[in-house]
Amino acid sequence: MMRAIQGALIIASTIQIILGFSGLWRNVARLLSPLSAVPLVALAGFGLYELGFPGVARCVEIGLPQLIILVLVSQYLSHMMHSGRNILERFAVLISVAIVWIYAHILTVSGVYDHTRLRTQTSCRTDRTGLIHSAPWIRAPYPFQWGAPSFHAGEAFAMMMAAFVALVESTGGFIAVSRYASATHMPPSILSRGVGWQGIGILLSGLFGSGECWSFGFDPCWQSKSCSDFSWLYDILFDSRQVFQTKPYKSCKFGAVFASIPAPIIAALYCLFFAYVGGVGLSFLQFCNLNTFRTKFILGFSVFLGLSVPQYFNEYEAINGYGPVHTSSRWFNNIVNVPFSSEAFVAAIVAYFLDNTLHYRDGSVRKDRGKHWWDQFRSFNSDSRSEEFYSLPFNLNRFFPSV
Repeated sequence: MMRAIQGALIIASTIQIILGFSGLWRNVARLLSPLSAVPLVALAGFGLYELGFPGVARCVEIGLPQLIILVLVSQYLSHMMHSGRNILERFAVLISVAIVWIYAHILTVSGVYDHTRLRTQTSCRTDRTGLIHSAPWIRAPYPFQWGAPSFHAGEAFAMMMAAFVALVESTGGFIAVSRYASATHMPPSILSRGVGWQGIGILLSGLFGSGECWSFGFDPCWQSKSCSDFSWLYDILFDSRQVFQTKPYKSCKFGAVFASIPAPIIAALYCLFFAYVGGVGLSFLQFCNLNTFRTKFILGFSVFLGLSVPQYFNEYEAINGYGPVHTSSRWFNNIVNVPFSSEAFVAAIVAYFLDNTLHYRDGSVRKDRGKHWWDQFRSFNSDSRSEEFYSLPFNLNRFFPSV
């Protein structure tokens, strides 16, 4: 199984590497406007609502305190206590997680969950399955640790579709990152280059074994106040949990400690992180003319279908055990069912199509959709600040230019 996943990831990475480094995705991004970016970025965050409070409620005595303390530290105490270094604002996640983690461990060792249901123990306890004790102190990952990867056309095509969906969703994530980093709007060439690097991350995941190499390849979004901080936390805390809990002997003690964090704590972080992403999507409305019927139609129709279509696909699968497209070819079923189960993908496709085809010859439409605000960032050299925000370190621009 793992060998097949490795092979599928290696092949799927090529779609993002080719689209990114060739500049093809740049041509797609150039047609993106603030109007079509709103559904994409907003649902990249809001579309993941099922990972938020439902996860907190699995162990409400741990998840709810984490959510409350996180909001208090990051939004209230950081503004009430002015130290000049913004320590509370910068380290609100680490501080709140440490406090609630210790609190959860006290509940665990005091025997509160000893006689509860297995589901409650799985969600609340910090000492499940001897995770930390069984993990080695040091472990270096190496390529093909599961053996030589196996390549199957069906799995490869299905994974390539998943990679393409991740590419679209990550486009919204990249835009959110630049917004929260107080940078200029990301030039399409830089966005395309980022997609290429994301493909390299997926390739490394395939080479070193899925889960061993934390990449941005299949993160739903992914991204917080300082969005890169959230991506790091999401990769470490979520992806590592999956690997460490199933293969504890494959991780080091450092990773096993992170994997022991109860899931409701992570879900509480999602409530804030995904809200940040959705909020930055809504902020692009300031560039649009909300008084026109065209703008309101595109926004409402794309967001509604972005929520309604995946809801149908997910409900159908939950009831019947398979998606609406159900043939004898499993890989074909995945190719069709996977993209329509993503809120951000569906909303982005609908908004992108309508925004570039509906009354596009009308001269006033360009200003209504906010496109004129992004014209100055159409190319890398059109704004002098692009070099400051988007140049690569270690003089890597020579090898990976902004095409």
